Amino acid sequence: MIDPASKAATLSAALPYLRRYAGKTVVVKYGGHAMGDTATADLFARDVVLLKQVGINPIVVHGGGPQIGTLLERLGVESRFIDGLRVTDRATMEVVEMVLAGSINKQIVAAINRAGGLAVGLSGKDANLIRARKLDHPKDLGFVGEPRQINTTVLETLERSAIIPVIAPVGVGDEGESYNINADTAAGAIAAAVRATRFLLLTDVAGVLDRDQKLVSVLSADAARVLIKDGTIKGGMIPKVETCLDAVAGGVEAAVIIDGRVPHAILLELFAEGAGTLIHAR
Repeated sequence: MIDPASKAATLSAALPYLRRYAGKTVVVKYGGHAMGDTATADLFARDVVLLKQVGINPIVVHGGGPQIGTLLERLGVESRFIDGLRVTDRATMEVVEMVLAGSINKQIVAAINRAGGLAVGLSGKDANLIRARKLDHPKDLGFVGEPRQINTTVLETLERSAIIPVIAPVGVGDEGESYNINADTAAGAIAAAVRATRFLLLTDVAGVLDRDQKLVSVLSADAARVLIKDGTIKGGMIPKVETCLDAVAGGVEAAVIIDGRVPHAILLELFAEGAGTLIHAR
């Protein structure tokens, strides 16, 4: 449970910001690399519960790449990647679904419930939440998919309740087949579909860095594209920024890349001066 004194202090400091976010939806992508140890995970859960308690509607979408890789290794299955995407044959897809929709999803749900919340675990297959199609790629990646349609009805229903949805990025195809969807992509698509006020992408880096390796606090969409073009934004940060750009283009007010390993990163971003790189449409 959240300590009452700690909660009171947090709420007092956050009061000027509460009106801005009251009744709004915040989509949080909780990355496999950002999950950290049990203590960090418990802090994350407490912060998510606090958002719900002060009238904000959090939706958690989680990854689990490192955990999938660990289990595949234990099973003697070699992981292959093309352009950063895990090649997913039918056997690998079974492991992906077991880890994402099973162990990781339920661990996060349990942590939120221990913190005093009321969480329910979902995958994209539940209620056809994430209708997916095979990812269009020059090489065959197997059952790697991309969101085609988000069923916002189920999320809107949960929003009107005390329930916090925790979503595993496993999509469903037209024939009922499962698709492994990049968690960033799934979270961005969900954020756009529900017109979230904020899309918070928690990862294991501080945010976008400039050429002097200093954090860039705010970026317009145009400025972000310039930094990608000139090579300032590079490597694994490119798809994260592009996901944020897609989200704001789809109607999200702003997307933020944050280091999820920092204690209370969500609260620092929403109720203080910001903790990462905020990307907005203009």
